Amino acid sequence: MKKYFLGIDLGSTTSKAIIIDDNDRIIGRGITNTRANYTVATEIARLEAIYNARFSLLKMKLEDEIESKPEYKRYIKDVESIFQYLQFKRRLDRLNVQFRDTIDSTFSGEKKDKISGFVDRIVKEIGPAVLNEYLTGNLGQKNQFFRDIISEKYNKDVNALPKDYFEPTMLVYDKSISHVENELTEYDFRDLVYQAMELLNDKYSGMDDSSPEETGVGFDSELNLLKGNYKHIYDSLKEHISFVANLDIHITNMVGTGYGRALLPFPEKSIRSEILCHAFGAHAVFPNTRTVLDIGGQDTKAIQVDSHGLVTSFYMNDRCAAGCGRYLGYIADEFSISLNELGPLAMEATNEVNICSTCTVFAAAEIRELLNVGQKRSDILAGLHRAIVMRAMSLLARSGGVRNEFTFTGGVARNQAVLKYVSDLVLQNYGKDITINVHTDSIFMGALGGAMFARRGA
Repeated sequence: MKKYFLGIDLGSTTSKAIIIDDNDRIIGRGITNTRANYTVATEIARLEAIYNARFSLLKMKLEDEIESKPEYKRYIKDVESIFQYLQFKRRLDRLNVQFRDTIDSTFSGEKKDKISGFVDRIVKEIGPAVLNEYLTGNLGQKNQFFRDIISEKYNKDVNALPKDYFEPTMLVYDKSISHVENELTEYDFRDLVYQAMELLNDKYSGMDDSSPEETGVGFDSELNLLKGNYKHIYDSLKEHISFVANLDIHITNMVGTGYGRALLPFPEKSIRSEILCHAFGAHAVFPNTRTVLDIGGQDTKAIQVDSHGLVTSFYMNDRCAAGCGRYLGYIADEFSISLNELGPLAMEATNEVNICSTCTVFAAAEIRELLNVGQKRSDILAGLHRAIVMRAMSLLARSGGVRNEFTFTGGVARNQAVLKYVSDLVLQNYGKDITINVHTDSIFMGALGGAMFARRGA
């Protein structure tokens, strides 16, 4: 039986899971919001990593055939995207039930009917829009959370409602989302993947006679190869998908890390510090790493490592969440936008505003004051992002500075504005020859380090 190893990074805002094989190769990734329920978040991340591992193993099993038949590669990618959409859709259906309960218990009369109609329309529009984004916008590869996807679209639609209904309709969302977000929903992989295949076949069954404009997906060379060929590919791959669906992914050993690691149901020997795991994970992806900056949800860590990925020194801010992911979450709430919109909006700045405080409480008051005097949101956000990075640069200096190569990890590494300021300030202060590493798996570095410790401890 093949051995697999699990790393769980239980953060204060996100929980990540990585599954590796006995060659340290990543085969599964899972991520979710942590919010208030650490136990549920851990299990959701673990299950997501197992689902993702099954698709990875399918691609590995068919590697030669995928190489010679690009339509297979596209088909499997689309099946995985639909699979993720179906997971999303089930949670959306559950959220809609919760919306009903919230509306019934909060409002009455004509106001209740009006709000109910608005919410019904919003939910009906969200499903098809998200399906399209999974298929054509690569949404599944962006590691966006259910809450973030929903809030971005819900907020946009609510902003278009009559002014008197903005607050009550947002109240419905605020009172409902946590109930659904903190529920554990397990899916039968086999059933869901077959549903995805059937849905995909239905969607593209008439593609032979359709123009790119009619299908809504534009011209795509791989997709063009699939026209009129979906049934054949379905028959060809069904046996392989059944094999992977029934495969026993045996976790030989596991290691937990992260802000909430003490809450994990692991023995003490299977718990490692975040600092060790982020350093080990960063070194695994970038072997020449000598300095690691991890900006997580609750704290920021500046870490120096040797040629083996072992920690030689570190400095961290752990007294409050100022300048971390949770701080950015508060800022997003203050602007009534999703977390994913912060970075792009800050990048639109033309006159960066100087922010005096990175304290969450004082920054919120400062933001309101700046908005009242007419400062643009993008300029304020640019100043906020720069203030966050300046705080991180101070920690780097205290840890020993930046040595080549520099690797940026943690969830905040996905924020384009933070990445811009980190890159600019590192190069300005430590020389233009510094190599700066950021990876699509930056948010998973702690979980990866945990999985690697699990393999070595097996």
